[in-house]
Order: sequence, then structure tokens, then C-alpha cells
Amino acid sequence: MSVENVPRSAPPPDWVLDRRRQVGDRIRAARLHANLTQEAVAHRVPMDRSTYIRIEQGQSAATLDTLFLVADVIGVPLAHLVR
Repeated sequence: MSVENVPRSAPPPDWVLDRRRQVGDRIRAARLHANLTQEAVAHRVPMDRSTYIRIEQGQSAATLDTLFLVADVIGVPLAHLVR
């Protein structure tokens, strides 16, 4: 089934969920390298800590704007997080 044929209400395919988790893992690694807590990043973005945690765990899809903000707060290029 092509992407065009997937209803918007359908859950994303497994490969999308895997990539989302990979991005979350990169965010977590970069945050730890920057010696920042989840709470500190969430506060600076700003967003709820619980929302930030869901993004790091790959349970929630972040908007591109949110990824720009997270990358800026952590001090890495966006491309580092989404490669």
C-alpha cells in the first residue's frame, strides 16, 4: 500500500515508528552529551516534560518546529537528530 492510500487516522507503518524511536534515541544521546536533563530541555523549548519524554521515547511524533527548538536547546544541528 502506498503512502497516498493510507488513511490519516491509520497508525503509521512500523518503519515510521522505528525511525521515530531512532530520532528519540539520538535526541536522548545528544541531551546527555550536553549534560542536560529532560526537564531543562522541556522548559527551554517550552513544552510539558511529559510531552518531551514521549518524543524521546519515540511514542509521540514531534513537529518539525519542535525538532528545530529541541536541536537548538541541545546545541546540535537538526540533521544530527534526523539523519
